[in-house]
Amino acid sequence: MARVYPTDLTDAQWEVLRSLIPQQTGPGRPRRVSLRAVVNALLYLERTGCQWRMLPKEFPGWTTVRYYFDTWTRTGTWRRLNDALRARRRQAARREAQPSAAILDSQTSKTTEAGGERGYDAGKKNQRAQAAPVG
Repeated sequence: MARVYPTDLTDAQWEVLRSLIPQQTGPGRPRRVSLRAVVNALLYLERTGCQWRMLPKEFPGWTTVRYYFDTWTRTGTWRRLNDALRARRRQAARREAQPSAAILDSQTSKTTEAGGERGYDAGKKNQRAQAAPVG
């Protein structure tokens, strides 16, 4: 499959992902959409930030892409896919498959109740609480 956008998967990348995405099982209408095209559409959406309804015509319809996104999110497919890819990447770098530490953003982490809130963090969507006068 020829790459149309820089976000499209290469053949080698698709070979890795294809085995991680659940195949259709059970009764029902046979799938007519390419899952590779769906993944390419999701990668395009993530990278460009465009709206669902503005997906370029080279991708499956936005409702189809959204259906797979919602289904894979609900069933944990996205989490498993991300976990597997992260483990592969870490092993390729000769590191343990699972990370042993995490980094927290100290700007939005509470440090103590005694100190109260200070400043404004746009990520929290509320301005700091108005302090009541003491005394």
